[in-house]
Amino acid sequence: MVGDAISHAVLPGIVIAFLLSGSRETLPMLLGAGATGLLATFLIEYFHRRANLQTDAAIGVTFTFLFAIGIILISVFAGKVDLDQDCVLYGEIAYVPIDLWVTANGTILGPRPVYILAAVLLIVVLFIKLGYKELKLTSFDPAFASALGISTALWHYLLMAAVSLTTVSSFESVGAILVIAFLIGPPATAYLLTHELKHMLAITVVLGVFISFAGYWMAYWLNASIAGCMAVITGVCFAAAFGYQRARNMNKARMSEGLPPAGQAAG
Repeated sequence: MVGDAISHAVLPGIVIAFLLSGSRETLPMLLGAGATGLLATFLIEYFHRRANLQTDAAIGVTFTFLFAIGIILISVFAGKVDLDQDCVLYGEIAYVPIDLWVTANGTILGPRPVYILAAVLLIVVLFIKLGYKELKLTSFDPAFASALGISTALWHYLLMAAVSLTTVSSFESVGAILVIAFLIGPPATAYLLTHELKHMLAITVVLGVFISFAGYWMAYWLNASIAGCMAVITGVCFAAAFGYQRARNMNKARMSEGLPPAGQAAG
């Protein structure tokens, strides 16, 4: 849910970026939002670790505080400017094909969000590849990681920075609904199917691709919201995995008691 908190907490960064640049162009808006997103993740973890707050309480305190600062900055310095999250961050995936990157000489290079998110994807993949061992140890066994001399705080903040970068860079092109749905849905579904981390990462990627295609064609067939349909497919996948896991656990319990699996007659 850190991504959901970031979607509100980035407002002061957007306002400050506008005040410094005097423009609502995408680059300064993203830079301002990204900086505030990193600040939000740092504050959440700081309050959770240093003030012993529950994670949900730390998230609530942080995003309401930063969001309120953003509202005050707008009312004082930018009251007559159409400047809010809806106009600079809450995008729509259907508009991606028409958001083109045009060079100074008029050459069209294709959709601009594709280049931005491809660069973010490369950064995140390299980060996971280079720091896989440290990320795994600090996430699942921080005591053992500390005993090996690995800085758990450093790697945790790096992970939260990657989450913040991915979240902010995705908001403008695909919208908040899809960002939250994909941050939570595919990995939660994968967790129901396997407890092996590498398998979980692979299943998450495959699910993300499947949900994207299935949700798009569902939206095309129903003439409905693309983001909404993708989020619905995410929920359907999670429900199917949950049902499969329940059936598998029930069969294991029956077999441990010497009973045949459900649906199979006793011999």
